Amino acid sequence: MAVKQYKPTTPSRRNMTSPSFAEITKFSPEKSLIVTKKKNAGRNSYGKITVRHHGGGNKQKYRLIDFKRNADESAKVLGIEYDPNRTSYIALIENEAGKKSYIIAPVGLTDGDIVTAGADADIKPGNVLPISQIPVGTIIHNIELYPGKGAQLVRSAGAFAQLMAKENGVAQVRLPSGEVRIIRLDCKATIGQVGNLEHETIKLGKAGKTRHLGIRPTVRGSVMNPCDHPHGGGEGKSPVGRPGPVTPWGKPALGYKTRNKKARTNKFIIKRRNAK
Repeated sequence: MAVKQYKPTTPSRRNMTSPSFAEITKFSPEKSLIVTKKKNAGRNSYGKITVRHHGGGNKQKYRLIDFKRNADESAKVLGIEYDPNRTSYIALIENEAGKKSYIIAPVGLTDGDIVTAGADADIKPGNVLPISQIPVGTIIHNIELYPGKGAQLVRSAGAFAQLMAKENGVAQVRLPSGEVRIIRLDCKATIGQVGNLEHETIKLGKAGKTRHLGIRPTVRGSVMNPCDHPHGGGEGKSPVGRPGPVTPWGKPALGYKTRNKKARTNKFIIKRRNAK
């Protein structure tokens, strides 16, 4: 796992880095597992922009990932691929019946490896087990919140959670944010850490790469007029004129808690991610 650097032939190349893709072994997707991905540029069904700064970007096909791994079976890894829809790499696997599917590729998974799903699986990267069968202290990812729904937690590049304890029929899992959460023992999780560890060190280097990702330019509120943003107006370079920065709609932009205090799942959170 290395990061590719460039000679400074242009100002943007000077600070640009990109993945070396050393882990990639398969360079074209499985056609039976890709579907068309429609873009809406941040607009809802009425054509109104509900998410700003979305639009453009390279055309992408969506890879169908098996987050459930319901079948208790073994499968062979055919290759590691790049997925434009997520930060992690994906692995193409084929079971004994010849059925192919994609999974999130953990660290250390290579071509020819055998991955197993089921309560009797070994504790090794890529295998899926119920949390009740995973030893305390194990590094895990792809964690279910509801049995059978499929993995919802810890799926991005380099992420991992740790199984801290099992008591009273539930497990305590420490998530990448530092939050400690209660999860049912019959939920499934995958052993290991998500691959593509160098993703967080990548520098895009130029504005064009951001546009390729489908992200449009962001204008600062302080350079707008007062009618367009609470930070706008004033002579020259003016401060925001408030105790703290706010969104275009007047909501605090830093440290504002948006989680519902009466949320049904609050009782499952033992330690908050921002707890001192």
